[in-house]
Amino acid sequence: MDLPLWQPDSQQIASANITALMRHVTASGGPQCDAYPALYQWSVDHPAEFWTAVWDHCGVIGQRGRRALENPEQMPGARWFPDAKLNYAENLLRRNDAKEDKNTAIVFWGENQVKSKISFRELHDEVSRLAQALRAAGIKPGDRVAGYMPNLPGTVIAMLAATSIGAVWSSCSPDFGVQGVIDRFGQIGPRILFAADGYFYNHITIDNLPRLREIMTQLPGVEKLVIVPYASGTPDIADLPRAINVHDFMAPFKPAAIQFEQLPFDHPLFIMFSSGTTGVPKCIVHGAGGTLLQHLKEHVLHTDIKRGDRLFYFTTCGWMMWNWLVSGLAAGATLLLYDGSPFIAKGAVLWDYAAEEKMTVFGTSAKYIDALAKFGLAPGETHDLSSLRAMLSTGSPLVPESFDYVYRNIKSDLQLASISGGTDIISCFALGCPVLPVWRGELQCRGLGMKVEVWNDEGTPVRGEKGELVCTAPFPSMPVGFWNDADGAKYRAAYFERYPGIWHHGDYVELTAHDGLMIFGRSDAVLNPGGVRIGTAEIYRQVEQLDEVVESLAIGQDWPPPQPNDVRVVLFVRLRDGLTLNAALIDRIKKQIRDNTTPRHVPAQVVQVNDIPRTKSGKIVELAVRNIVHGQAVKNIEALANPEVLDQFRNRAELIA
Repeated sequence: MDLPLWQPDSQQIASANITALMRHVTASGGPQCDAYPALYQWSVDHPAEFWTAVWDHCGVIGQRGRRALENPEQMPGARWFPDAKLNYAENLLRRNDAKEDKNTAIVFWGENQVKSKISFRELHDEVSRLAQALRAAGIKPGDRVAGYMPNLPGTVIAMLAATSIGAVWSSCSPDFGVQGVIDRFGQIGPRILFAADGYFYNHITIDNLPRLREIMTQLPGVEKLVIVPYASGTPDIADLPRAINVHDFMAPFKPAAIQFEQLPFDHPLFIMFSSGTTGVPKCIVHGAGGTLLQHLKEHVLHTDIKRGDRLFYFTTCGWMMWNWLVSGLAAGATLLLYDGSPFIAKGAVLWDYAAEEKMTVFGTSAKYIDALAKFGLAPGETHDLSSLRAMLSTGSPLVPESFDYVYRNIKSDLQLASISGGTDIISCFALGCPVLPVWRGELQCRGLGMKVEVWNDEGTPVRGEKGELVCTAPFPSMPVGFWNDADGAKYRAAYFERYPGIWHHGDYVELTAHDGLMIFGRSDAVLNPGGVRIGTAEIYRQVEQLDEVVESLAIGQDWPPPQPNDVRVVLFVRLRDGLTLNAALIDRIKKQIRDNTTPRHVPAQVVQVNDIPRTKSGKIVELAVRNIVHGQAVKNIEALANPEVLDQFRNRAELIA
C-alpha cells in the first residue's frame, strides 16, 4: 500500500500559518480554501489577489499601493506592486528586543570552536553604526557593496547596513580564488568591499590577506576594503591598499535610529552569480520587494516559521541559500549560522549544534544527507533532537533512499522537505508544505503563486511522465534583469529562448499523482542514448546504493568517434578509500542499474576517479566533465571547488575503446 512517510496531525494543521492564511483569504471575500490544493489553484488563478494577501498576512513593512500587478500577460515585462515603497533591511530588523538570551537574533558556531550570540537589539545597533559609516563613506542607493566573507554574523550586519541605505549587496565565499572574485565583482564595480582576514576549514586556518592584496590591484574601483577580523585577532593590514579594520570604520558612530531608505518594489537588492562553469558568471539582479515577499511566503507559509523558531541552513555566502536563510529574520526567527566543515567531530558537529541550540529547522544539501548515510551515522540515536520539527534539503535531487535514511536514523516525526529552485529566482519552484503528507522521493508541492507545469518535447503539459519544468505566469522573484544587459537580450536568452513568454528552468522533472514533483537532474545534462532521454539522477540513485560507491557522475559521450551518430553512457565512480574498481564490481554496478531502471540506463563504460568535480555550493558538474572528455575547454574553472580533479577525466584510455 502506498503510504506517506509523514503526515501532520490535526493540531499541526490547525496551528499552521498556512491554515491561518486560508481563513484570511476566505474572510476577505476570497474563495473557500480549506486545503492546500484549493489554495494553490486560487494563488495561480488570481496572482494579484494572492500576493496582496501574502503582503498583508505576513505584515510587510512599507507602502503597498493600490496596484498589485501591471502587464500580467507579459513574461518578462510584468511589474509587481508598481506603486509600492519599502526597505528590505527594515523588514528584517522589525524585532528590536532587549538583550536577553531568549530574544537572540543570531547564534554563530565556527568550526574552530568560536561561538557567539547577538540579540535583536545588538543586531539593530551594529547595523545602525555600520550604516552610518557607509553613509559617511558616500554610499547611496544603487551603489554596490560586496562581501568576500565567511558565514559570520558580521556578514549579515554588513548586508543589512548596505541594504538599509538602498545599496546593492553581492557576496561570495572566501574559498573563491583571485580570478573567481574578479570574474564576479569585476563586473559589478563595488565601491566598498568587506572581507575577512581568513577563515577555518577542516582544522586548517586559511590566511586571505595575500589574496586580498592581489584582488585589490584588479578592483581599482573599490574605495575602501573593510577588514573583518576572524582568523586572527589583530590582522596586519598596513600594506593592504585602501584597507581599514571594521572596528575603526565604525568607531566614530553610536547606535541611533536607522534611516531606512524607502525604495520601489523592484529596486535592486542582491546581485547573484550563476555557477559560471560555461563562461564568465551571469550577474543576476534581484529586487528588494520580490525577494522579501517570496521569502516571507516560503518561510512563513511553506516552512511554518513562527516568532522564536531557530532556523539553520548549512551554506556559504556564495550560495543563494545564504540570502534565503538571512531573510528568516523577517519572520521573527533566530538564525543559526555555521562556518567550516560539516564533518569535523566525526561528522557530529552540526548535530551537536542542533541539540545544544534547540534547532527547529535544519537545512542542508542532499549530498550531506547521502554522506551521513555512507558514514553510517544515526544522529537520532546520539543527539537530543526533540526540538527539530522540519528538515530541508536542496542542491541536488534527494533520492528515495535518503528519505528512508532520514526517517530511520534522524527522526521519524519530522517534516522532510526536499526543495528546488535556484539562484535564478532566489527561491523555490517546489518545496515543502506543513499541512501536506511527505511521500517517498517527492517534493511535497509546487510553491504558492508559482504556475509550474511539466512540458513534454512537444510543449504539452503532462503528468506522470518526465519533462521540462516551466513556469507559465509571472512571479515576484523573477530577476529584475542582468547587470550590464541594457536591452535584456542575455536575460531573455537565459530563460525564454526555448519557449517564448514561458520561463524554462532547465530541470528534468515529473509531476506525480500526489501533485508533488520528482527531479531527475538538469535537463542540459540529460543523457540521450538511442534518442531516449535519461535523467542522471536516475543512475546516481541506483549506483550510490552500493556500499563501495561513495559518489558518481554520468555523462553522454559522443560515439563512435570521429563521426558520432549516437551517445553512450559513461559512469565515473568514486569508491571508498582503499578500494579499486574491478570487473566484479563493474558487473554489480551494471546489474544494479539494469535491474532497477532499463537497459538504456546501463553505462557502456564505468571508470574510477579519486574525486568528483563540484561547484562551490556542492553541485556536481556533469557539463564540465563532458567538455573535458570531448577535448573542449572548461571556460571558468574558478567556479569549481576542486578544479584540480578535472585532469582525472582527460584522455582516459577507457573512453577511447
